[in-house]
Amino acid sequence: MAHGCEDGGRPLVLLVEDDPQDALIVEELLADSGFAVRLEWVRSVDAARRALPRLRPQCVLLDLGLPDAHGFSALSAVLEAAGDAAVVVLTGLAEERAGLAAMTAGAQDYLVKGRVEPEWLGRTLRYAMQRKQAEQAAVALHAARMRTEENARLERGLLPTPLLQSMPIEVATRYRASRGSATLGGDFFDVVESDDKCVHVVIGDVCGHGPDEAALGVCLRIAWRALVLSGVTGAALLRRLERIHEAERPGAEIFVTMTTLLLEPDQRTVRLWRAGHPGLLLHDGDQVALAEFGPSLALGLPVEADWPQEVLELPEGAGLTLYTDGLFERRLPGGRSRWLGEDGLADLARRHAHLDAEGFLDALLADVEAVTAPEAAADDLAVVHLRWKGQS
Repeated sequence: MAHGCEDGGRPLVLLVEDDPQDALIVEELLADSGFAVRLEWVRSVDAARRALPRLRPQCVLLDLGLPDAHGFSALSAVLEAAGDAAVVVLTGLAEERAGLAAMTAGAQDYLVKGRVEPEWLGRTLRYAMQRKQAEQAAVALHAARMRTEENARLERGLLPTPLLQSMPIEVATRYRASRGSATLGGDFFDVVESDDKCVHVVIGDVCGHGPDEAALGVCLRIAWRALVLSGVTGAALLRRLERIHEAERPGAEIFVTMTTLLLEPDQRTVRLWRAGHPGLLLHDGDQVALAEFGPSLALGLPVEADWPQEVLELPEGAGLTLYTDGLFERRLPGGRSRWLGEDGLADLARRHAHLDAEGFLDALLADVEAVTAPEAAADDLAVVHLRWKGQS
């Protein structure tokens, strides 16, 4: 029996067979099959379980009649430990039906001892490995399709179409998932016009990444819209959202930063409430300034919080850009302690203040990507730009 072969170009087959004579026959058949493999041999299910994680074979050739197994227990144990390996079972002359049952249970194929020719053995092992690869590709494709569908559902919940009626406001939005993320994160936003012609805006960020955080973001965004349309605003709105957050979050350590604001029908007055969220960019013609506010507490922290109202008076032709921290908490090249930050973000934004809403966001995001380190996009980001129509 060949052991310890270093030829990585040939697939490794693990033979699980307690009978040395049968093991020798398998080795001779493989030698005459024309299918070059490396062969390792163990005599029991227990030995196979120990060897599989270490050897990581491409195929397991398993005798169903091992002394330390009963029925299909050997197959179950090997399938559990086999990982990506194909499994082909060996049965006795009177046990062909057991081979068919083994395929139903998860084996890729079966062979009957005493009826195996060299060419047949080589072809069976080769096809079993190919079938296993095809199965894995199908599973991966299905998982990717399910992730895509789940992302689409979450995206519809996190990033809705603005609900506007008559107020002449232009809204541009962008969302970027973190690099390497399989699902959306917890960044969310919404824009709603209420019956009193106030335009309400929210932007928020659930800490963490993954489907649980995204689902919580969807829950909070929908709750925000429902509460706003029922007339709840300001600190009362944040208090109710905090109650919902504490009931729905997947763990006590999860918190949420958020800014909720309303633009009065006079198109000048902005009232906003911040829960631990960053500032915003204030656009005035071809100028952009960073609007910074005092400290505030995020939703879900184990301290009693209040969220005071802030008021901005917008100059004629002014606009606002709200964002989550994924837009500016990015490392700059050339030093671990250098960050873009909100001041750096405002500097980039000033270059493009003359552009329309869509062009401004495209140019700003392109600049952020260009000046930060390639690995900097480790967080999701959401951006909302608001500008009254007819204003330059």
